[in-house]
Amino acid sequence: MIEIKFWGRGGQGAVTAAELLAVAVSMGGKSSQAFPFFGVERRGAPVKSFCLVDDKPIRIHQIVYEPDHVVILDASLIGRPDILEGFKKKGTVVVNTSKPKSQIKLKAKNLFVVDSTGIVLKNLGRPIVNTAMLGAFIKATGIVPLEPVKEAIKERFPAPLAEKNIKAIEECYNETK
Repeated sequence: MIEIKFWGRGGQGAVTAAELLAVAVSMGGKSSQAFPFFGVERRGAPVKSFCLVDDKPIRIHQIVYEPDHVVILDASLIGRPDILEGFKKKGTVVVNTSKPKSQIKLKAKNLFVVDSTGIVLKNLGRPIVNTAMLGAFIKATGIVPLEPVKEAIKERFPAPLAEKNIKAIEECYNETK
């Protein structure tokens, strides 16, 4: 089973990102689950969500304690001592940042960065990076092709908003380093 943890701040769409990934994965015939973990958080407070992916039916429903992959929607969360807690060293970390990889202080062999905020501001006019970060995550991991993610976006959002999100996803996919 592949376990993915999304870190973000309330209002950035970490929960929606996990849900969209789960939908895209299921379109490819795999099993998936997505669920959030938060209490009384408010907009701007740290939030985590999870996505599980497997070739066979998933029979558990629990918090991810040892993620294979971590997606960080807000680089200001990097200082948290639990940001990579339990992270499998062979996994992948994808960070939304305008900084080069060399300036990111995370112990991850497979580290990818993209300025998702800049890309979504240009394409959507608002700093909600969830969908765009899926493009970066898919580029970094190859967990699912880009097309099912686009289809999941089209199912979730009205056409004009879906098209803007798809442009942001494609740009993040191409800009991920």
